[in-house]
Amino acid sequence: MTAQDPRDDLPPLTQAAVAHAQFETIHPFPDGNGRVGRALIHALLKHHGLTHQVTVTVPVPVSAGLLVDTAAYFDALGTYRNGDPATIVHRLADASFAAIGNGRRLVSDLRGIRAGWDDQVGARRGATAWAVADLLLRQPVIDSGLVQRELEVPAMTANRAIDTLVDAAILTKVSGNYRDRKWSAREVLAALDDFARRSGRRG
Repeated sequence: MTAQDPRDDLPPLTQAAVAHAQFETIHPFPDGNGRVGRALIHALLKHHGLTHQVTVTVPVPVSAGLLVDTAAYFDALGTYRNGDPATIVHRLADASFAAIGNGRRLVSDLRGIRAGWDDQVGARRGATAWAVADLLLRQPVIDSGLVQRELEVPAMTANRAIDTLVDAAILTKVSGNYRDRKWSAREVLAALDDFARRSGRRG
């Protein structure tokens, strides 16, 4: 086994929990390494193929669940430092299951929002407005340039699609003048805010 191969003598979640706790033992929060320690969890989960992204800013934010109950989290770190890793492993496992449930709820919420738009948009089937509506589920703040790049359409087509969604009250202008206007899908942003609150994220 090379240095780059995943370890196979520990379950991935156990390895991530121990690595996180050990990192926080060496580099505690006061020197600003809390975020790095949580990113380490996601890096290890990705390394083992359990997640697809390292960043903790996207679903599913497993590490955020550790901080829902900060007192219990610090107690788990203390228990680890006293030689017992079981508590921090259990906390990460609980956070993982909660994150999965939260992610599934977000997907359900977004699908419900998208389905509701079908009755609001008065565009023909196959119109670019529908492709923009789908884009909004992963990019809820857009401008014309982004639509042009993502959908590979000319400016006139992008602007017409945006206007269609504005008329349907799906998009709301949030900033900019004529040349650099931006719009947001408030329903999607609200769903993401709810997701973040459920995950226990702190501002």
